[in-house]
Amino acid sequence: MELIRGAEQMHAAALQARSQGRRIGFVPTMGALHEGHLSLIRIARAQCNWVAVSIFVNPLQFGPNEDLARYPRTFERDCRLLEAEGVQVLFAPTVEEMYPAASKTIVEVQELSQRLCGASRPGHFRGVTTVVAKLFNIVRPEVAVFGQKDAAQVAVIRRMVGDLNFDVQIAVGPIVRDRDGLAMSSRNRYLDAAERKAASVLYRALLRAQQMADRGERSAAVLVEAARSVVAEEPSARLDYIEAVNPETLEPVHDVTGGTLLAIAAYFGATRLIDNVLLFAGNSRAGAG
Repeated sequence: MELIRGAEQMHAAALQARSQGRRIGFVPTMGALHEGHLSLIRIARAQCNWVAVSIFVNPLQFGPNEDLARYPRTFERDCRLLEAEGVQVLFAPTVEEMYPAASKTIVEVQELSQRLCGASRPGHFRGVTTVVAKLFNIVRPEVAVFGQKDAAQVAVIRRMVGDLNFDVQIAVGPIVRDRDGLAMSSRNRYLDAAERKAASVLYRALLRAQQMADRGERSAAVLVEAARSVVAEEPSARLDYIEAVNPETLEPVHDVTGGTLLAIAAYFGATRLIDNVLLFAGNSRAGAG
């Protein structure tokens, strides 16, 4: 595996791979890799014969009181995992490389970026779309793979790709869960034992709503309230939101018949975690694990 720090060098490597007839797959990450990330890399490898992964803790998507400074960084371990997965290139730029002092441009998807996590974390999705647009221009992948756990992010990026005519296919990998249902996340490292146990309430809440939808319940309000009641059983959980929305527009829905994203965010101690399920008429999917 080749480690590249510079944007120009990364771009040149990708151009060379493409000139050799390689199909480029790309998985952008912030590091602290876990099985969820590795599952996305395997999707990229299944669709492409040249895979690049980026590790970049993007300051633009963190608010002033968020966890940028303490975000987990496990670079050497991440490199070993990527090599074991057969990744061709790791792109690991510095902040100065990605955002030179003279930079004045941001990329923002209006409206969608203010919904779900965008409402709770103003500016978050603006930071995501800015860095992903830059990464797409540097790597020029045919396929970029993201995780269903970040469903709102997927919706925002898909809109950006369509609006700005990026020539890239967005693939989405299912949620990977621990045995108790907790969605894998780099931020799970922050949780102490009691918080880790309490955090499993997120999946239980979503599963309750999923089961009700499978039995024929179509009212979004009823399903949201059912999930909310499960979270309320865990006193240490501080709920941010539970919402039923259109998976593409992130707009609230009243009836889940046409397909609905049921998304949740909550704090356990100082750690904010997110999760979701996709509900469909007669069928529900909660991600893999």
